[in-house]
Amino acid sequence: MSASNKSQLNKNVFVGASSIIISLLLYTVALPKQAQSFFTLIQTGIVDNGSWFYVLTVAFIFFFVIFLGVSRYGDIRLGPDHSTPDYSLVTWLSMLFAAGMGIGLMFFGVAEPLMHYLSPPTAETGTVEAVKEAMKMTFFHWGLHAWAIYAIVALVLAYFSYRHNLPLTLRSALYPLIGDKIYKWPGHLVDIFAVVSTVFGVATSLGLGATQVNAGFSYLFGLDVSTTNQIIIMCVITGLAVISVATGLDKGIKILSETNMLLAVILLILIFVLGPTVFLMQAYLQNVGDYLADIVHNTFNLFAYKKTDWIGGWTIFYWGWWLAWAPFVGLFIARISRGRTIREFIIGVMLIPTVFTLFWMTIFGNSAIDLVHNQGVVSLGEMVSQDSSVALFVFLENFPLSTLLSAFSVLMIVIFFVTSCDSGAMVVDMLCSHGRNDTPLWQRVYWALGIGIVAALLSLSGGLNALQTMTIASALPFTIVLLLAIMGLIKALRVEGFKQESQLITAIPHSSNENNDSWQMRLSNIVDFPNKVNVNKFISQTIVPAFNLVAKELQENQINVEISDRDGLSFIVDHGEEQEFIYRVLARKYSQPDFVTDADEDEQSYYRAEVHLVEGGQDYDIMGWSKTEVINNIIDQYHKHLHFLHLLR
Repeated sequence: MSASNKSQLNKNVFVGASSIIISLLLYTVALPKQAQSFFTLIQTGIVDNGSWFYVLTVAFIFFFVIFLGVSRYGDIRLGPDHSTPDYSLVTWLSMLFAAGMGIGLMFFGVAEPLMHYLSPPTAETGTVEAVKEAMKMTFFHWGLHAWAIYAIVALVLAYFSYRHNLPLTLRSALYPLIGDKIYKWPGHLVDIFAVVSTVFGVATSLGLGATQVNAGFSYLFGLDVSTTNQIIIMCVITGLAVISVATGLDKGIKILSETNMLLAVILLILIFVLGPTVFLMQAYLQNVGDYLADIVHNTFNLFAYKKTDWIGGWTIFYWGWWLAWAPFVGLFIARISRGRTIREFIIGVMLIPTVFTLFWMTIFGNSAIDLVHNQGVVSLGEMVSQDSSVALFVFLENFPLSTLLSAFSVLMIVIFFVTSCDSGAMVVDMLCSHGRNDTPLWQRVYWALGIGIVAALLSLSGGLNALQTMTIASALPFTIVLLLAIMGLIKALRVEGFKQESQLITAIPHSSNENNDSWQMRLSNIVDFPNKVNVNKFISQTIVPAFNLVAKELQENQINVEISDRDGLSFIVDHGEEQEFIYRVLARKYSQPDFVTDADEDEQSYYRAEVHLVEGGQDYDIMGWSKTEVINNIIDQYHKHLHFLHLLR
């Protein structure tokens, strides 16, 4: 199911994506007003005629992800059955949170709730109902739906890559639908689209974020708010991102993500303690209740009976933004999620970050609204209406140690943007390298610099808004690709379900008659902890002859069999177009248990001859079995495999 790649670099994707990015960049820089008008026209058409499609798609994704989490498919592991997570829970959550929407919380944590309060979709401005509606809609836009979009893209990519050994790129999601054509032009086009979407999405955010950092420096040091200063800020962030991406995922990106998570928790606690603490706890619980109570209504609410531009400017904008970012964030989350079960993955990606995000929005959003609604700080609302980039710093002016809090916030914003830029460069590099991340340094640096250059040129030309509009509009074709990918996932999981069902079929057990004291030998094998030499000797003297005998018998029945010593000793039965049968025996190393008292001091480990099938390790040891017992076990597993193929037909 995988293609051999002689070169790490996929030139078709690399050259194609680079050409499109340069062409769009030149068009936007040369004719920024025309580009803005053109992309705005497209976005307006999508909002006017396709908003129902966005709403229906996001609703389907939301409920489908929940179904996967609670269904029997939740036990399937993203990788072989014996695989374990590559990262600890804290590190994993930190990385996916920082890449997912960490920077958005800094930018919109104060601004969005206040803007909803000042201009609510249905309530009267300045009332308690406006406060409730502001928080409810903020929760709706930043809650479970957003993370469900990221989760489904990441799940599709991780499942096909780690479970079926396909490249960790967007094209692999279409394998159940188009087969090996994913390695030809249809696959190249999908990956090219993902690269272009990611570069412009991250570059647009980098440009918008530079305005917030500039506003922070203006507040702290009196630095002028200007395009020149914002370009300098982008250059610094890009330089830091180059250093981070050069050190790799397990160093730079991991360290920055964990640092950012720690800083975010510290800032959250400070605002929580310095603000109206008891009120914020009450508000959080009530906000969550209101959000969950109306979640179905809001999910399908298109304001069809009330003519308003609100849904296009907010809900459809957010759905398009999350979908446009999904190739980048989804692939990054997939990259760090190997070894987790689907249920664990969905809880981790969808639920835990949502709880934290909604708590953040309550602490900052409710505190900001309280200042305007109850304490008469009208200037905060006026400043947010004029320039949302200064919202956070104007908000912090109302707290003790405001200068220190603002400096702390600027540091967080910078690190968040470095994390987004370097993880974006890593994702794009993987898309251009057959899903591999052990690529040459120049490729990673090329994309990190490319994102910074795109953002800087767009800011200089005034074309940043045009590209932001284009990025949102690009969500429509990706949504169609994503729905096809979900169909492929459903088809693959159905096959997986048949596979699990076939494993429940138990063949008649066979015992060996080679020794009348077989139970004593079996007990002796169980309490024995052999070394590597003995296990390898057993494999060569017992397993190999057993494999040869079964292979000979099957070959006489015109069935193709291969015995391979790659990755352990493997018995492979070819079934043509249907899934092959693999029975593999691996010598795996373990630490000696404490109760073994007669082990030599030099022997601190022992080995097991473990059975692995195509799904991964089966967690049972056949060391010491007789040749007949091994043959019967192969036949038992082959019997189950044939039943699995029968269920598929």
